[in-house]
Amino acid sequence: MNTINNIKLGIIVLSSIVLASCGGGDKSAQPQGPPPATPVTTVTVTEEEVVTTDTYPGVVIALNEVELRPQVGGYVTAIFVKDGQKVVKGQKLYEIDRTKYIAAYNAAKADVAVSKSNRDKAQKDADRYTRLAEQDAVAKQRVDYALTDLANAESQVAAAQAQLSSIANDLERATIVSPLTGTIGISQVKLGALASPGTTLLNTVSTFNPIAVDISVNQAEIPRFTQLQRIPSAVKDSLFSIQLQDGSIFKGQGRIVAIDRAVDPQTGTIKVRISYPNAQGRLISGMTVNLKALNVASERQLVIPYKALQEQLGIFNVYVVGDSSKAEPRNVKLGKQFGQSVVISSGLKQGEVIVVEGVQNVKPGAKVQAGTIGQANGQQAAASVKK
Repeated sequence: MNTINNIKLGIIVLSSIVLASCGGGDKSAQPQGPPPATPVTTVTVTEEEVVTTDTYPGVVIALNEVELRPQVGGYVTAIFVKDGQKVVKGQKLYEIDRTKYIAAYNAAKADVAVSKSNRDKAQKDADRYTRLAEQDAVAKQRVDYALTDLANAESQVAAAQAQLSSIANDLERATIVSPLTGTIGISQVKLGALASPGTTLLNTVSTFNPIAVDISVNQAEIPRFTQLQRIPSAVKDSLFSIQLQDGSIFKGQGRIVAIDRAVDPQTGTIKVRISYPNAQGRLISGMTVNLKALNVASERQLVIPYKALQEQLGIFNVYVVGDSSKAEPRNVKLGKQFGQSVVISSGLKQGEVIVVEGVQNVKPGAKVQAGTIGQANGQQAAASVKK
């Protein structure tokens, strides 16, 4: 009897197993529904007035800079200024040994005096012989000789005065004075050094206020900078700012004072010089800086967040949300980037909707649902845990 009961129990268990197997097979055979929409955040493409900042490497240039070289030779006998000192126009800076120039000057003055005495004597002789000739008391030829002697004496006076003027100039040039008001550099000679005329560099003097920055701009930007040069209202603090090497910003009334005469054919650029007030002397000639110029677009442009872009092998694309909330990739061409946004020059139209956040989770043709990126991240995290 127990054997029969055990057989019945085994049949019941086996039947349950078979039924369970059949039920599982039917469930797995049922078709699954479409994948859930991917949560993303979107933005509508709009046109904006774009103001970008262009950066140009620049060099600070003194508007006036003069190298001091002696015009006469000799030993340096005096230095009247300290290195790096502020100087004014006409201030004495250096002195070349004046001894021989003073002696030459005195000798030239004596020559002038002698030549004038000879001229006066010749004048008296000419006057006397002229009166005698009027009385027929002397030969006409003698008068001619006297007048010739007078002319020669006049010429000797002129020559002596010219020599005196030349030597006086040399004496004056033995003292080197500042040709402008500005700052003098570090002296290139010491007391007692021998200076040769026209070759020995004594020092350099340059102005510091105003001062200028030279930049090189692409030839395509010439019309823009030419217009800025012509419009007086373009001079303002925020138009041209200077970033120094320590990262600080120097702002001032930057004004374009010159655009070079020609484009460099090797680089395709042209030099532009921008002047700045520099009363505090913060800008120093020779400094390398970055000049930042505001660039206001002439017309409104399409702008999107830069993080909406995907890049592969130099090609940029965005996901555009179309009909049925499906996202499709589309190649775009970029304009200038400013802040967290970028200008789209082609590939999109105003009013189109693009994916901004969660774009890494989107596949071509996938359905998306506008929400928050937190939702998208949450779903992705949950999916990872489930796996």
